[in-house]
Amino acid sequence: MSENEQPIFAEIRKDIADNDVVLFMKGTPMFPQCGFSAAVVQVLTHLGVKFKGVNVLANDEIRNGIKQFSNWPTIPQLYVKGEFVGGCDIVREMAEAGELQTLFDEKQVAKAS
Repeated sequence: MSENEQPIFAEIRKDIADNDVVLFMKGTPMFPQCGFSAAVVQVLTHLGVKFKGVNVLANDEIRNGIKQFSNWPTIPQLYVKGEFVGGCDIVREMAEAGELQTLFDEKQVAKAS
C-alpha cells in the first residue's frame, strides 16, 4: 500500500479478489436504489452469472473510495475477475453486442445457481 493510498482500497481489493463478479452499486441486488444500478443487476441476472453486490450507500468510505480506486466518477461499477469493466452504459452496450457474455465465458465466470 503506497503512503497516499486509502485504507478502504484494501477492502475493495478483497471484494474484487474474492468474487468473480462484483458490482459496486447503490442499494442491493434485491433492492437497487438507482435506475443505473437496477439496469446492471438486470443484465447480470439475465446472463445468469453469480455476482456480489456491494451497497455503496451503506458505507461512505466505499462510495468515495471506489471512485478513486477505479478512477471512474460514477456508480455502478462492474468488476469481472479483478478487472474493471465499466458503468451502466458500457455494461449495457457490451451485453447488447454479446461482448459481456463472451467476457464471462472467456474468464470462466461461475453461473448463478
